[in-house]
Amino acid sequence: MRHTPGPVRRWVLAARARTLPAAIVPVVVGALSVRPTEMNLTRTIGAAVVALALQIGTNYANDYSDGIKGTDENRVGPFRLTASGLVKKNLVRTMAFAWFLVAAIVGLMLAISTTLWLIPIGISAVLAGWFYTGGPKPYGYFGFGELFVMIYFGFVATVGTAFLQNQHVPTRAWWLALMCGSMACALLESNNLRDVTGDIEAGKKTLAARLGRARASWLYVACVLGVAVGAGGALKFGFLFGLLYLVPLHRLVFTNFQGRALLPLLQITSHIQLTIGAGISVVLLVQ
Repeated sequence: MRHTPGPVRRWVLAARARTLPAAIVPVVVGALSVRPTEMNLTRTIGAAVVALALQIGTNYANDYSDGIKGTDENRVGPFRLTASGLVKKNLVRTMAFAWFLVAAIVGLMLAISTTLWLIPIGISAVLAGWFYTGGPKPYGYFGFGELFVMIYFGFVATVGTAFLQNQHVPTRAWWLALMCGSMACALLESNNLRDVTGDIEAGKKTLAARLGRARASWLYVACVLGVAVGAGGALKFGFLFGLLYLVPLHRLVFTNFQGRALLPLLQITSHIQLTIGAGISVVLLVQ
């Protein structure tokens, strides 16, 4: 029987800390992609706040939307607020909107200090966070999750942060965006692979559910290749960072683990994302 978390811990668990590197890593490497003299610490911190607020808000929004649709009833993953019945569903929705509001306020300040063109991009990011599993036809239920993750956790977050520094985007920021987007897609894929059976039963047709366990494992491989290509394009020998994924690749491709047996995959993938983010950041700093 699963232990019931306390009032505070249940909110912390639902924030899905293991997904937060997908928000912070693109901001850090995006800021470091420019020349040291062009870096703006205040704007970088602002971008980090926006990214984290959007990620946490999206996680709460997903908890709410999946919960009211009944998708989370038989999940094998982490604790869910709405599906557990321990928290009122409207409170979960309000918390999601509160985090989106934080992102909107800080994002507006960044737009005013740079360019107002960031406003429609920010609005689209909030809408993408909500409609991933929210609304009558959530795009996450039709296999488009990876596409939007690549766009927002890859190119918008990384290139956007680089642009904030001095309204200029160096070439390597685009390569780093590919790397970050691929890492975020690998994180999403590790989550969806674990939930394939439950998602199919609930009618949630993620890309992993559409492809099936075996073929979706190769999609994870494609994400790893994207990390290697992106890191290699940005830095000499950067492709070697892709070797860190050999452990989860072995677990996926050369075993037949299913459901709960894949629970460690999300944690391993998250740790690799942090490790690569830290490693790339150090290299960018000392260059």
